[in-house]
Amino acid sequence: MQKRKQSGFTLIEIMVVVVILGLLATLVIQAVGDRPDQAREVKVRNDLSALESALKMYRLDTMSFPKMKEGLVALVEQPQGQNNWRGPYIERLPQDPWGNDYLYRVPSQHKHKFDIYTLGADNAEGGSESDADIGNWSLK
Repeated sequence: MQKRKQSGFTLIEIMVVVVILGLLATLVIQAVGDRPDQAREVKVRNDLSALESALKMYRLDTMSFPKMKEGLVALVEQPQGQNNWRGPYIERLPQDPWGNDYLYRVPSQHKHKFDIYTLGADNAEGGSESDADIGNWSLK
C-alpha cells in the first residue's frame, strides 16, 4: 500500500502567520493613527479658504468687510443698513471640526485685512498640536 502524503499547515506555521499579521496590523494602525488630526486640519483649511473667498465677494459688493459686531453672519444674513448686500455669499456658516463657530476679527492681528480662525480642540487661545489656533494667516 502506498502511503498518502498529507498536505496542510502545521499549528506552528499557522501561529507564525497569525503573529506576522498581528505585527503588520500594528504597524498599519500606528501609521494611520494620526490621520484624524490631519483630516481636521484639512477641513479647517478648506473652511477658512471658503470663508475668505466669501468675505472678498462681500467686499466687492459692499466696498468693505463686515464690521466686528456683524461678524461672519453678514455672509448669510443681510446686515441692517447694508443696501449693497447681494448675498448670501456662502450657503451656511461652517463649524470647525470640534463643533465651534469660526471666529472673525477685524482689523487683523496678523498683517491681513481680517482674521478668521479657530481655537482648536481646547477652544482656548494658544496651544499646540490639535489644541493650536489655526487661522487664515497660516494658510499656504
